[in-house]
Amino acid sequence: MKLCIALDLPSAKENLKIVEASLGKDVWLKVGFRSFIRDGAQFLKEIKIINPNAKIFLDLKLYDIPNTMADASEEIAALGVDMFNIHASAGKTAMRAVMERLGSLPYRPLVLAVTALTSFDDASFTKIYGASIETKATEFARMSFKAGLDGVVCSAYESRAIKRVTSDKFLTLTPGIRPFGEEKGDQSRVADLAIAKEMGVDFPVVGRAIYKDSNPAQKIEMILREIAKLES
Repeated sequence: MKLCIALDLPSAKENLKIVEASLGKDVWLKVGFRSFIRDGAQFLKEIKIINPNAKIFLDLKLYDIPNTMADASEEIAALGVDMFNIHASAGKTAMRAVMERLGSLPYRPLVLAVTALTSFDDASFTKIYGASIETKATEFARMSFKAGLDGVVCSAYESRAIKRVTSDKFLTLTPGIRPFGEEKGDQSRVADLAIAKEMGVDFPVVGRAIYKDSNPAQKIEMILREIAKLES
């Protein structure tokens, strides 16, 4: 597992303190809507200035018509990020358009598809999508795999089933990770690191547990030690 730290704080300055806390550690950094809309591409450059070895996941969840998604994906690749995501429910045609466009570039970031947002519980998800989370998550994952994507965003609880219907090498990134059982907040399908490991998660995403700690650098180190222990 590779720890992915969510940079979701109210200002660039606060987020960059978390970047500083991650220096020298083998982690990914997730930049989402709030940070990117407020701070833009310059924020990505500032991350790289502080930590040139940082791996950046741009979490914008693209969802539009195929050509627009392909255009946006090309612009994202030009930012130099290492991974970004799109919505699987945009459909196979849109996902293939993205991958075909990126395939013509000298370098392409990893591309993940969002299956079911972790804020959903099964009842609210079924009301919108007409099927259970597990059913649709595996369906979306299979479609993403066939479209040539690198993996999906899902909860820890769908990760194992998704790998069974795709490949062990098909990546799963899971928000809603509370490393040591912290409160779930606005997420419904949360898990700790032990569950994430058991379910074969590749990228556990942690935010609140780190930036609400009085010593973020120490908390990151604790999480990395726990991951190492689980993988030993």
